[in-house]
Amino acid sequence: MVRLAQSADLDACNALARRMHGFDRGLELQHAIQQNTAVVVERAGRISGYASALAFFGHAVAESNLDLQALISSAESFGGPGILVPSRNAALLRWCLANGLKIVQPLTLMSIGLYTDPPGAWLPSILF
Repeated sequence: MVRLAQSADLDACNALARRMHGFDRGLELQHAIQQNTAVVVERAGRISGYASALAFFGHAVAESNLDLQALISSAESFGGPGILVPSRNAALLRWCLANGLKIVQPLTLMSIGLYTDPPGAWLPSILF
């Protein structure tokens, strides 16, 4: 089930982000909750994914591609030019294409220093 995120979800979302990325984006998520752009997906009675916004400037973290697919499917529209889908997650990218999404602008994720690929599914933000 996908629903709007609430302030009470912040701790669970931050814990999920720390498990997947090693850090959380609590302030950004708290702001997104206040703006009513954040959504969560619940599976088996617990939060298994969230998105600060399904937009170019939003990010998402999920335990699995299925959780991320539920978040993406719940969007009536995407903010800005769309969402950023990492091409290295080929299964998610193929699912997006099979469900009518289009590649508008290929981008490259770059980092300075050590980079650790997160163990779950995620959508990056252009901001961070």
